[in-house]
Amino acid sequence: MEQREAIVAVLRRGDRVLAIRRGPAVARPGYWQPISGKIEPGETQEQAVAREVREEVGLTVVPLAKAWESETDDHRFRLHWWTARADTGEVLPDPGEVAEARWVTPEEFLALDPVFDGDREFFERILPGM
Repeated sequence: MEQREAIVAVLRRGDRVLAIRRGPAVARPGYWQPISGKIEPGETQEQAVAREVREEVGLTVVPLAKAWESETDDHRFRLHWWTARADTGEVLPDPGEVAEARWVTPEEFLALDPVFDGDREFFERILPGM
């Protein structure tokens, strides 16, 4: 099977990042993670970041920089990790995709359960150097 391309949007507000708990309409519901989603044909990574954030939590964001690449634990997706600024606006989760959303510190994210191993690696190894 060909590996698909997806983005991960690390939304920052001050010293906090937005964590979402996957909703009932998506694979692996209940996991905590940053917002993520597939890159659509003809779409840039930056466009995918803005679209996925708008669809999942209703925020308008400015993609800032690509921070990392990884792949999902099942190897189905190559993940392009982007930081994005979400200075204003209320988080309005799409109830099918997002069961809950919280602004958390990186330490609080690491205490959430369950989280994907790749997300844990980003918060432990990549984010502290940014």
